[in-house]
Amino acid sequence: MTRHVGLIGLGAMGAGIARTLRNNGFHVHACDVRFEAAQAFAADGGTAWKTPAEVAAAAPVVVSVVVNAAQTESVLFGEGGAAAAMQPGSTFIMCSTVDPNWSMALEEKLLAQGVHYIDAPISGGAAKAASGQMTMMTSARPEAYAAAEAVLDAMAGKVYRLGEKAGAGSKVKIINQLLAGVHIAAAAEAMALGLREGVEPAALYEVITHSAGNSWMFENRMAHVVAGDYTPLSAVDIFVKDLGLVLDTARASKFPLPLAATAHQMFMQASTAGFGREDDSAVIKIFPGITLPERQA
Repeated sequence: MTRHVGLIGLGAMGAGIARTLRNNGFHVHACDVRFEAAQAFAADGGTAWKTPAEVAAAAPVVVSVVVNAAQTESVLFGEGGAAAAMQPGSTFIMCSTVDPNWSMALEEKLLAQGVHYIDAPISGGAAKAASGQMTMMTSARPEAYAAAEAVLDAMAGKVYRLGEKAGAGSKVKIINQLLAGVHIAAAAEAMALGLREGVEPAALYEVITHSAGNSWMFENRMAHVVAGDYTPLSAVDIFVKDLGLVLDTARASKFPLPLAATAHQMFMQASTAGFGREDDSAVIKIFPGITLPERQA
């Protein structure tokens, strides 16, 4: 297989994936809406392009790491889009969190022009993306896996194959996001109660992270609260979107999700209050009567 791969979207996750692919011996053709981001990546090896079409013309496998379905549509079918430049037999790997039905429809659309498609949402955060240890929740036709297996294996520590057509990967990802969003909301609620009751934040964090009530999200996200640092690694608005997808999926079959619905409202409230672009741990800021730790200079 050729060692050329395209990557579109050099945000926190995409930049880490691009570096991982480069470190694993791939020549990475990269682009981002911020051309300077692609240039910065290429300065250490690889090639920077201005449009997805140029990336697709240079590489038989294209990885898209953008925020949502709308941005993926633009990557593929917008001005300078990748789809028109992709040759029959090439492969498009879609890593965004999207409506599973949308992903299934995209597979059919690309198959009609002879392009393989892999429904491949990702999880693990920027650090694991950069170290090649993230998780991929994939579903695709066997021929798509065969065409891009080396790329998938180079990108992630765990590549789960969940079905032989698109949709299953996205379904598992939104279930993961249900849990992630609920856990962050619950962690914020617990920390807020502790602050309201006058417990010292670092002491509360230390005790909970060594007790039965701990969760990965409490340990990871409440560290941001204790530090007073809301630099966005995953923003509040990401969970407005992702929990919205969860609820839309469940609503179609009239399946009740009371905890997900409550968490979604909490993230919505935080976004409306002006915290949408802050780290998702900023959902704690919706609670009244608490004094949050301040970031140390």
